[in-house]
Amino acid sequence: MNDASTQHISVMLDRCIELLSPTTQLTQSPVIVDCTLGLGGHTEALLEKFPTLTVIGIDRDPIALERASARLARFGDRFKPNHAIFDRIGEVVASHGYKSVNGILFDLGVSSIQLDEVDRGFSYSQDAPLDMRMDRTRGITASEIVNTYAPGALVKILRTYGEEKFATRIVENIVKARAKAPLNSTQELATLVKESIPAATRRTGGNPAKRTFQALRIEANDELGAVTRALPVALDLLMVGGRVVVLSFQSLEDRIVKEIFVERSTSKTPRDLPVDLPEFAAKFALVSKSGETPSDQELANNPRSASVRLRAIERLAA
Repeated sequence: MNDASTQHISVMLDRCIELLSPTTQLTQSPVIVDCTLGLGGHTEALLEKFPTLTVIGIDRDPIALERASARLARFGDRFKPNHAIFDRIGEVVASHGYKSVNGILFDLGVSSIQLDEVDRGFSYSQDAPLDMRMDRTRGITASEIVNTYAPGALVKILRTYGEEKFATRIVENIVKARAKAPLNSTQELATLVKESIPAATRRTGGNPAKRTFQALRIEANDELGAVTRALPVALDLLMVGGRVVVLSFQSLEDRIVKEIFVERSTSKTPRDLPVDLPEFAAKFALVSKSGETPSDQELANNPRSASVRLRAIERLAA
């Protein structure tokens, strides 16, 4: 099968398998949830390595789900595909008859299939309709956001989700442009952003449209909201000894993951007491104290892994 699924390189694949391996020994018929199935690379590696494992795969993108399902068809009932946003992980797991699972994997952000297929509108380097929805059957497009949101709301989105210093200037130019005709093209928006940023600033830091496109994508797909809702539910679904592994590709997501993991792995015993009280002891422990980054070899083989940060947490007690 010579398609994108065979060419796609799953980020930090070996490390993810290593971190999830101990969870497969907890029960005779282990279950792992791949919350961001994509083209199925992580799931395929897990199913190949652990012959008694079942993987529940979740993806909001119907195209990715279809391609991954074809790729993983040889595993039969050991792979269970689900079209959903991962913040519905509790409902999805329950629908398959499970109350708890051995492990959970999140590979956050935009997937390779979304970046590589020009007509999806995620790329600022080639012209396409300004869409950016991970699931094109529902939700608001990036075009609707730039053409209908109030200027103040747009500035807030670019500053918060894109960490864009020139948000006000960009939005002023968006408002002028949309007053003449709707902005519906990725190239048109990318050019507008570039022209809104001072020339001296444009010389460094890659494509100047990157931050604006990231911000619009996050807003269109409610990416940060989904992570904030999903992680607490995922942690509650773990059996003792189970692990959640998260790959983040931008600082806003990683900050949310870090804060939730630290909160769950911190004892609630009052600080003035000399010993940790059992009833207040943390039920989770960080597998590594800080986020892990890819090896030099992986960076050479897969440049898209450059911004990834991996965090893992393990359940210690019920």
